[in-house]
Amino acid sequence: MLLTFLLAGAIATSSCTHDSFTPSDSSGTKTEGDVKIVVTSNNRVYDLYTHYKDFSSKDNMSPNTITLDPTTTFQTMDGFGAAITGSTCYNLLKMDKQDREKFLRETFSDTQGIGMSYIRIAIGCSDFSLSEYTCWDTPGEGNFALQDEELNYVIPILKEILAINPNVQIIGSPWTSPKWMKVNNLNDLQPHDSWTDGQLNPKHYQDYGTYFVKWIQAFQQQGINIDAITAQNEPLNRGNSASLYMSWQEQQAFVKEALGPKLRAAGLQTKIYAFDHNYNYDNIDSQNDYPINIYNDPAAASFLTGSAYHNYGGDKAELLDIHEQRPDKEIIFTETSIGTWNDGQNLTTRLMEDMQEVALGTVNNWSKAVIVWNLMLDSERGPNREGGCQTCYGAVDINSSNYKTIIRNSHYYIIGHLSSVVKPGAVRIGTRGYTADGFIYSAFKNVDGSFALVALNNTNEVQNITIADGTSHFSYEIPVKAVASYQWK
Repeated sequence: MLLTFLLAGAIATSSCTHDSFTPSDSSGTKTEGDVKIVVTSNNRVYDLYTHYKDFSSKDNMSPNTITLDPTTTFQTMDGFGAAITGSTCYNLLKMDKQDREKFLRETFSDTQGIGMSYIRIAIGCSDFSLSEYTCWDTPGEGNFALQDEELNYVIPILKEILAINPNVQIIGSPWTSPKWMKVNNLNDLQPHDSWTDGQLNPKHYQDYGTYFVKWIQAFQQQGINIDAITAQNEPLNRGNSASLYMSWQEQQAFVKEALGPKLRAAGLQTKIYAFDHNYNYDNIDSQNDYPINIYNDPAAASFLTGSAYHNYGGDKAELLDIHEQRPDKEIIFTETSIGTWNDGQNLTTRLMEDMQEVALGTVNNWSKAVIVWNLMLDSERGPNREGGCQTCYGAVDINSSNYKTIIRNSHYYIIGHLSSVVKPGAVRIGTRGYTADGFIYSAFKNVDGSFALVALNNTNEVQNITIADGTSHFSYEIPVKAVASYQWK
């Protein structure tokens, strides 16, 4: 059993109404037992409240029983986490070292925290970088180098995280190629001297493949392994402050002719995911089923582990459609945001919707990983760049007047409710029994043999359920509008 990490005052200046993660009437809280339980309600009365209970010794007669079925298996989980952007690292490094270490341990430790296990970083700049750049802004291989943002912000924070949890996986995504590799379009092939928009000049496919190799190797030299990459962040988005348009036809050619062969020739085992954009393919008819079209070329498909998705357009059901077309290829979910446009700091609404649509919604549609956008932004929603998102909140927001006061938003909770009980390598398994409108759940078997179940009660009634695994069972009342996560052996 994992030890409870939720000590009184764990994030002393969090936004919850109590001085700890526990509800005010928690004097009888069990700190050990057969089943670990983590609960958050949308009114913060329960705020990542961790406690324990024992299996029931009575026969199970409950009609509200969920029975796990380990013989029915789905995908193997890679992990859950957030993006460590330049902005996130800037804010973290403004914190007192002791406060930062405490926050990172609560976030990434598998024994003293919620155990986030997957990180996304930018290859070069993103719209949440401190400047616009790539690591190869002047032609000539000798001019490739990690820049200030990597060396003085991202890498130091990654090293602190990996010291806490060495098993955290990292995926990298480029927002743009170096400008000298870009053209205005594939007909005119005129230079495109802008961070925004443009397309990759086919004559630089090999150079760009080399860029990925050098970037991965540069991180390896820093002691940081890059587990996966995507070929392009949001390839159908021309408007981001740093962006590159890349149709599926272009990505297919780039992966087949340069990126895949270059990684293999370098002996790199880094996984490559296609697409990395919205469910609806930005309503561009010719780009529908983007990854499927790439897979239709066996040579390109041989280099691709799977595809990555965001949820800024369309519906999560697209994940199931892609899986059914190519069940041999993986699916991961790599980005979602909260902000002023969706009442992002209102946990009353966002906890329910984000748990349903992002956390359980993607997992129940075959996603092997769930990663949200910035782990930490400040109270001014930054630092951010002109042309990028200036209305986004982070998974947590820190007050820029003191770099101490932290507000945990829905994205921190939805990832935490998965990562605290579902560990990398866990297999999603079947269930049978109790269902109800607004009551959504998913079950897993961890590598260590323990079971896990994460449930969302988006109803106006307490859900009094019994969970059984064929050998043991226990009952629990999930509060109204709350999330409950369970882990037991």
